[in-house]
Amino acid sequence: MDLKNYIASIENYPKEGIVFRDISPLMADGEAYRAATQAIVEYAKEKEVDMVVGPEARGFIVGCPVAYEMSIGFAPVRKPGKLPRETIEVSYEKEYGMDTLTIHKDAIKPGQRVLITDDLLATGGTIAATIKLVEELGGIVVGCAFLIELTDLHGRDNIKDYDIKVLMEY
Repeated sequence: MDLKNYIASIENYPKEGIVFRDISPLMADGEAYRAATQAIVEYAKEKEVDMVVGPEARGFIVGCPVAYEMSIGFAPVRKPGKLPRETIEVSYEKEYGMDTLTIHKDAIKPGQRVLITDDLLATGGTIAATIKLVEELGGIVVGCAFLIELTDLHGRDNIKDYDIKVLMEY
């Protein structure tokens, strides 16, 4: 199945000169969504993953069905003030300023083998920050899985020491 057939490309969104890769059609098609999920599940099995972690909100869309299929847990990474219990946080630089991510302090057990998931690898800043959170809690990041990679943004450079699984490249 060619998953690119289920990605909509929106010109000049959210601003002029950007081509937005919309995963909504993939999610709307049960067979395509399942095929994408299964490809990541197979990768996670190869990596002997104990836990899946994903940044909000599209990391949830990718990671939750993987965790469900494998009967393992999922830990959300969110913006400050969105998680109700004690958290740790990391701030990082984005294209247009600083951002902060948080995770529950007890979300990862030391030594757990973690897969980080998201819909898209662009500059890699969000994933690099997510990796820092997981490692601060003692988790071992054994891989990062994405539906799409925007290769011209060189996101791999920010996470070059980690194994990466990508289903589609643009």
